[in-house]
Amino acid sequence: MAMANERVRGVGAIVVGRLFDGVAWRGRSVVAFDGGHIVAVEGGERLPQGATVLPEGAILAPGLIDIQVNGGGGVLLNDAPTAATVATMVAAHRAHGTCGLLPTLITDDGEKLRTLAGAAPEIARIGGVLGLHLEGPFINPARKGVHPAAHIRTPNDGDMAAIRTMASVLAVLVTLAPECVPEGFIARLVGLGIIVAIGHSDATAEQVAAACAEGATVVTHLYNAMSQLAGRAPGVVGAAFDDGRLTAGIICDGLHVAPANLRTAFRVMGRDRLMLVSDAMPSLGSSSAVFALHGRAITLAEGRLTAPDGTLAGAHLGMGEAVRNAVAMMGAALEDAMIMASRTPARALGIGDRYGRIAAGYAADLVALDAGGGVIATWIAGARG
Repeated sequence: MAMANERVRGVGAIVVGRLFDGVAWRGRSVVAFDGGHIVAVEGGERLPQGATVLPEGAILAPGLIDIQVNGGGGVLLNDAPTAATVATMVAAHRAHGTCGLLPTLITDDGEKLRTLAGAAPEIARIGGVLGLHLEGPFINPARKGVHPAAHIRTPNDGDMAAIRTMASVLAVLVTLAPECVPEGFIARLVGLGIIVAIGHSDATAEQVAAACAEGATVVTHLYNAMSQLAGRAPGVVGAAFDDGRLTAGIICDGLHVAPANLRTAFRVMGRDRLMLVSDAMPSLGSSSAVFALHGRAITLAEGRLTAPDGTLAGAHLGMGEAVRNAVAMMGAALEDAMIMASRTPARALGIGDRYGRIAAGYAADLVALDAGGGVIATWIAGARG
């Protein structure tokens, strides 16, 4: 069986008794691939020579996609925004079913942005990388969470130069507070092909609507670090519920969002507008329970990552677990949970015609799960770039 660190480059096939193709369930199936792309999905009557046959009870599904990954395998992107760091993160998250991810740089100084921009061409060649996520620095200090206040700022020429460089070689998602950036800035980013997310924001619903009019399409970790829903003030949460133009990420660990609120978001937004994210930190895939974030010790205890003042500092979560949690905590059907972890983020990234489904012409990014939703193996298309 293919292991989690292998790539799909040549010709091959996988035989499975149960397949979720991103739209519907199928029985015994053969998925054939060539050069990193799926070429056929057929009934399982024949057994191609050399095919990988998954064990009885296994499920084959589209590879999971995570748009918010701060770290993993003991490394944090902010500490060293390099291709080597990203490769370590990718390997750590592959073990949890993630086949495509956006390494995420949280609010930092201009030098870190420039370093990441310089590494972007090499990062773009790493299989499993679908783009980069800049979570800040253009956020609201009132909703900063663990982001360092000293580096929160309005956009400057150096920031824009670094962002342009990144966007010239791979997809870029920028999380910002619309009330804290100049008028027209969101439209300017969108004009460069950048995906704009609203997060770490105290925006009113009217300010969110204005951001959507400029091209914002995503909300970063719904409920967390944003203006909340109140009777006469919908805030970012209410606007996300109400505005069909917005797709929202959500951290489904039972710590960042109460299960009742997970269920509410799912009922209101559904599987096509709500997507699972990990917001993972270096602890995932590492034996260490402590790491440093901008000089502050972050400690893992009982699944919770906290700064010394008790502030949540990202999550100790993989996408496979997020899928299982969505079933257990949200009340989502397994297929809905898998859509929220594959097809919906692919669509939010503008790559829904190539990722998030098992069909001819799509990338051979695949995950095999056991009957309990545990990750058995992953397959990933060859290097991109």
